Amino acid sequence: MTVNKKNYVQYEKNIPMQVIADTRDWCIEQGVDTVAGLNRRIADGTFPELVQASDARYEDFIGRAASAIINHEKPVRLVIIAGPSSSGKTTTTTKISERLQEKDLSLVPMNLDNYFFDLEMHPKDEYGDYDFETPHALDLPLINRHLADLLEGKTIAMPIYNFKTGVREKETVPLKIEKNQIILIDSLHGLFEPMTESVPHALKFRVYIETLSQLKDSDGEWTRWTDIRLLRRMIRDSWHRSYSPVRTIGHWHYVRKSEMKHIVPFITETDFVINGALAYELPIHKKYLFDHLKAAREEFAPDPGKRDAYLRADRVYKLLDTITTVEDDSCVPPTSLLREFIGGSSYKY
Repeated sequence: MTVNKKNYVQYEKNIPMQVIADTRDWCIEQGVDTVAGLNRRIADGTFPELVQASDARYEDFIGRAASAIINHEKPVRLVIIAGPSSSGKTTTTTKISERLQEKDLSLVPMNLDNYFFDLEMHPKDEYGDYDFETPHALDLPLINRHLADLLEGKTIAMPIYNFKTGVREKETVPLKIEKNQIILIDSLHGLFEPMTESVPHALKFRVYIETLSQLKDSDGEWTRWTDIRLLRRMIRDSWHRSYSPVRTIGHWHYVRKSEMKHIVPFITETDFVINGALAYELPIHKKYLFDHLKAAREEFAPDPGKRDAYLRADRVYKLLDTITTVEDDSCVPPTSLLREFIGGSSYKY
């Protein structure tokens, strides 16, 4: 077991134990530590109150993270917000930014998507496909040079990457950081040390977000965090990327492979951990995805090459089958983290 001395978070096998323990206590207090308890909150009409309580807990994480940045021992020059796919990085970044603005500080994003190599230089996976999940798909030397220049008060020429053509445009975007501004990196791979090694550790503040659910299913097994994120991404991909939910499941093993190699191991290097799990989201996900999970099981079952996708779809289907569906999600406010995925957010994504 290791200890992050900055906020006394204990880790065991990359798991923040104190956050887990606090979450478990909160779920027990709310009566939603089991699927049966969650279903009772729906049946007795107190589901809207659960939404409010869960969102308030997430907002508390946001407030404490912002305070830690503001009160850091040295002025923070770079904030990194990282975490695995669909953990809620975008909403978390927006909300932390709002809290910092109250103290006349602002986050200035350095969009790492613009630092992808041209496609002809892009790394490939073992199947010969372009691998966009690895941090080595990004121009790490250029990122570090630009970070160093920004900290020295220089203006950089930030590239523009065209995903349709697979190359950087000839045009660039000038970027300079003022005294009351903090560089922001909101990226899956923000904690990958070679990405920001040009910035001294004392000037960085690293936030990690994960869906640290503490819900037991009807068999007494813990709901997997990755399954919650899979459900979120299935909805978001279908709305914003024209991916079918079934296709998202079929691709998920690529996502998980990259997470386990390049993201999850670095949770112990962070300054603050945010739990982005929402105790009320599974009954709402069921409304959108239950039929798609059934279709995925049927499609993947006969194909030995899709065994991983079938097992994943089957596991999540069986979980949602035991959960009462919430058809009316109007009790979820437009500022909720969940709106990043199901739509209807007051934030622009």
